[in-house]
Amino acid sequence: MNHRTEILSLRDALSVLRETPGQLIETNVEIDPEAELSGVYRHVGAGGTVMRPTQVDGPAMLFHNIKGHPDAQCVIGLLASRQRVADLFGCKKEELGHLVQSCAANPIPPVVTEAPAPCQEEIHLATDPDFDLFKLVPAPTNTPVDAGPYITMGMCYATHPDTGLSDITIHRMCIQGKDELSIFLQPGSRHIGAMAERATELNQPLPISVSIGVDPAISVTSCFKPPTTPLGFDELSIAGALRQRPVELTRCVAIPERAIANAEYVIEGEILPGSNHVVEDQNTHTGYAMPEFPGYNGPASHECWLLKVKAVTHRNNPIMQTCIGPSEEHVNMAGIPTEASILGMIDKALPGKVLNCYSHRAGGGKYMVILQCKKTVHTDEGKQRQAALLAFSAFPELKHVILVDEDVDIFDTNDVLWAMNTRFQGDRDIVTIPGVRCHPLDPSSNPAYDPSILDVGISTKTIFDCTVPFPLKEHFKRAPFLDVNPEKWLHG
Repeated sequence: MNHRTEILSLRDALSVLRETPGQLIETNVEIDPEAELSGVYRHVGAGGTVMRPTQVDGPAMLFHNIKGHPDAQCVIGLLASRQRVADLFGCKKEELGHLVQSCAANPIPPVVTEAPAPCQEEIHLATDPDFDLFKLVPAPTNTPVDAGPYITMGMCYATHPDTGLSDITIHRMCIQGKDELSIFLQPGSRHIGAMAERATELNQPLPISVSIGVDPAISVTSCFKPPTTPLGFDELSIAGALRQRPVELTRCVAIPERAIANAEYVIEGEILPGSNHVVEDQNTHTGYAMPEFPGYNGPASHECWLLKVKAVTHRNNPIMQTCIGPSEEHVNMAGIPTEASILGMIDKALPGKVLNCYSHRAGGGKYMVILQCKKTVHTDEGKQRQAALLAFSAFPELKHVILVDEDVDIFDTNDVLWAMNTRFQGDRDIVTIPGVRCHPLDPSSNPAYDPSILDVGISTKTIFDCTVPFPLKEHFKRAPFLDVNPEKWLHG
């Protein structure tokens, strides 16, 4: 499987999009980062679970005139099209999960470069009297009721205080003051949260760098989760495999940590020990954080950690990169690693029985996958459901698995629903597993929804088996058509 290797920065990716008609809109019209920017892109290309009307698979947008930030630009929607991601990675969109899974199995670790880093062309230290995050970082406010300006695509890089092993993940971060960010570390779900908790036990701060505006390989692979990437597995090594060369890191200027050398912005700081009681909407009191991937406004947390900022570095004329929480961009960043993780686990246990996996946009890239299954002998019957159980193990936040046969296009929702309507009976083809921990942002996984739900985030995992029973395969063949090339009649 051939793929691209020349895209090593955000600017490289934008240059590629400029060469492809319809993939990038650039504008010099002034845009207000406070709600207006996301409000515009909601219509242009957000897709995902964003409230309709919205455009699915629309172009990315690059704003050159950001209100209040004369030297900055902002890009949104770079990865908000599966086809665009595939083009940037140099593969077919149906192959993305397989490609990234192969890279996860053959990682190339990052390296530290001593050469001058583009991300440090300009340096602002928190000790400077005019240091102010609100002025330095053009972080958008997604909606009028957001808790504040959010960094939605910051690559958080930190090192475990005991093992010395590093990790990268994406977390929502809200600017709370001139040198303070709140960072939401969902308990028990991300590695940097475990690092912060251990640092607190040792009563020491956790140095952390936040790299913003990076190449697509880093943005996507940073979204891997256990068990594919256990604590201490540096996801930058998967990005290295995807680029076929190591990600270059540079030493931070104000903290003992490293950052992505080619980033547009880097925020350097420390998560303070025992600081996991920050009220996310302390400045606005709206009760909300920001729009999250299920399509609803996430509630403001009272358990965010405090990130005390020590420095901000950036390129000349930096490009802020952002996304809308429920957009197709989140679907692709979360969903492609989900597909890779599931394919990797199933292939080890049931080689050749699952041909492909799609983490559907309706689940935000996390809640629902469709597995394309292959039954060749009678003993394959039942293995499709075993594959679904493996999918739940590979990605614990998964809620629904839809199983279809090899003749169904898993990337065509109409085809999947056709299989459900003609190869599925609700009383025999649904498998439920109640009382399992899934994801707290699912508003239906709440005791308020049903008293039988014991805690927020506990849900019923469900398998929808829309495959034909093996003995009946001959009775469920789709209508055959003459295989002809239509070009003669279309262009004759």
